[in-house]
Amino acid sequence: MQEVQDDLITRARAWLAEDPDPETAAELAELIEAGDTAGLADRFSGMLQFGTAGLRGELGAGPMRMNRAVVIRAAAGLAAYLKARGHAGGLVVVGYDARYKSADFARDTAAVMTGAGLRAAVLPRPLPTPVLAYAIRHLGAVAGVEVTASHNPPRDNGYKVYLGDGSQIVSPADAEIAAEIGRITTLDSVPRPESGWEDLGDEVLEAYLARTDAVLTPGSPRGVRTVYTAMHGVGKDVVTAAFARHGFPAPVLVAEQAEPDPAFPTVAFPNPEEPGAMDLAFATAAEAHPDIVIANDPDADRCAVAVPTEGGADGGWRMLRGDEVGALLAAHLVHKGARGVFAESIVSSSLLGRIADAAGLPYEETLTGFKWISRVEGLRYGYEEALGYCVDPEGVRDKDGITAALLVAELASELKEQGRTLTDLLDDLAMAHGLHVTDQLSVRVSDLSVITSAMAALRARPPVSPAGLRVVSAEDLSRGTESLPPTDGLRYYLEGDYKARVIVRPSGTEPKLKCYLEVVVPVAEASDLSAARTRGQEILDAIKKDLSAAMGI
Repeated sequence: MQEVQDDLITRARAWLAEDPDPETAAELAELIEAGDTAGLADRFSGMLQFGTAGLRGELGAGPMRMNRAVVIRAAAGLAAYLKARGHAGGLVVVGYDARYKSADFARDTAAVMTGAGLRAAVLPRPLPTPVLAYAIRHLGAVAGVEVTASHNPPRDNGYKVYLGDGSQIVSPADAEIAAEIGRITTLDSVPRPESGWEDLGDEVLEAYLARTDAVLTPGSPRGVRTVYTAMHGVGKDVVTAAFARHGFPAPVLVAEQAEPDPAFPTVAFPNPEEPGAMDLAFATAAEAHPDIVIANDPDADRCAVAVPTEGGADGGWRMLRGDEVGALLAAHLVHKGARGVFAESIVSSSLLGRIADAAGLPYEETLTGFKWISRVEGLRYGYEEALGYCVDPEGVRDKDGITAALLVAELASELKEQGRTLTDLLDDLAMAHGLHVTDQLSVRVSDLSVITSAMAALRARPPVSPAGLRVVSAEDLSRGTESLPPTDGLRYYLEGDYKARVIVRPSGTEPKLKCYLEVVVPVAEASDLSAARTRGQEILDAIKKDLSAAMGI
C-alpha cells in the first residue's frame, strides 16, 4: 500500500512541476502537502479520455480533470494528427464560451497550433458554438475547436473538435487523435509561443448572421412576440441581432439570465430540460404575455420552446419536448417546399419518418449525436430529441440554436396570422400520423459502475412485456445493425393495444443512463386527443416503472 501511495505522490509532483496554471498548481500542491491520497487518486486514476465528444469533465488539477495541462496535450495531439494528414500550415479556428477557463483553453490551443507550424485564428469573444461551426468552412479551415461544456454543470468544461468539413469528429479520427495525445510525454516538448495567431474581428459573426437569411422565406410573417432566455450563456447578443435583422419584434429578455455567468447562479443545471431551469422565463412570460418562449442552452447550439396553456402548470406555460419541436420544424420545412434528406438519431421520435414519407422525402436514421446526423449525404434537415436542430446544413453542419429559433419564430408568426398556434399544428400532425407520445427515464449517477451493471442486467434478463406490451423485437446495438455501426445501447419494439419503442443507452457527455420511450396512440377524432395524451403518458409511466425494476435502479 505504501508503495502505491509513494507512486501516486511521485506522479502528482511530476505533474505539478509542469502545471502552467497557478490555480490548479496550488490545488495540487495543497493535496500533496496534506497527504490526501484519496483526492490525488481521484485525479490521477487515469487520463480524461478523448473521444467523439472530444473532452468533457470537471475543472481541476491532474489528468482526470479539465485543465490547461490536459488541454495543451489535447491540442498538441490534434496538431500532430492534422500534420500527419498533410495539413501542415493549415488554419485551425478556435472558439470558446464564457465558462471558467474557456478563454485560457482557447489561447493555449492557439499557441499550440502556432508552435506546431499550423495557423490559428481565435474568435473575438465568447460566442455560440454554431458560429464556430460556421467559421470552419467559411474560413477554409482544416479543423476547428470549440471550448465549451454546453449544458453541463458549472464546474465542467469541454473541448469539442471539428474537422475541415465542419462536422464533429467521429471514429476513427477520435482514436487517432487520442493516440497522438498519448505520445505527448511532457509539456516542455510542446512549443507554445506567446503570439503569432490571429485574433478575429466581428467579420465572421457578421457573415454568420448574413447566412441566416437562407433560413427564412422572403416576405414571410414576422409578428410573433417572444420571451427569450440565454440561460446565463452566450446566445443573447446573437439571437437579438438575428431577430432584428429579420424584422421580428425584439425578444423580451429574462433579465436574470441574459448575461454570461459561469456560475449559472439561478439554475441547478443550465439546461432548459432540467426541472426549474425555465422558472424565471415563465415568470417573465407571465408579465410580458408573449406568444412563445424560446431558450438556448449556454453555448446556444440547442433551442427550447414553450407554449401557453390555459390553467396549466408552470404559470400557464408548457415546455415542448424536443421531439415536438422537431416535428413542427419538419412540417414547416415541408410546407416551405424543402427537398433533401430528413434525418434524426435513433433516440428521436419516429414521427419524423412518417412526415418525410408523407411528403415523399428520403429519411435516414443515425446513431446518437450530430456528429452522425451531419454526415448524412444530401441532408436537408436533421434533429435530435435533446433540443438539437440542424435547419441549414449548408451553413452550419451541426445543431444550431440560433437558426432553429428563427425558424420557430417564422412558423409561429405564420400560424398567428391564421389565428392558430404551434399547439394547433401539433394536433394536426397527431390526426394525420397518430399521437406520438415520448418521454425519458434519465438516471444521473456518481458511480459509473451503476450504469454498467444496469446495462448488464438488461442484457442478461431482457424485459418481456413492459406495461403489458409484448416485446416483439430486441436489438443489442453494440453488435451493430444493417444500417448502424456498433454503439452501446439496447432497442426494443413493443406491440399490443399500442405500438411502443424503448432505447436504453449511457449518455456520451454526462454520467447518466438514459432510456428513451415512445408510444403511438391512434387518433380518430380531434375530440379524442386529450384522452389519447392521457393514455399515452399512462403507458410510458408504466414502461418506466417496469424498466427501472428490470435494470435494478
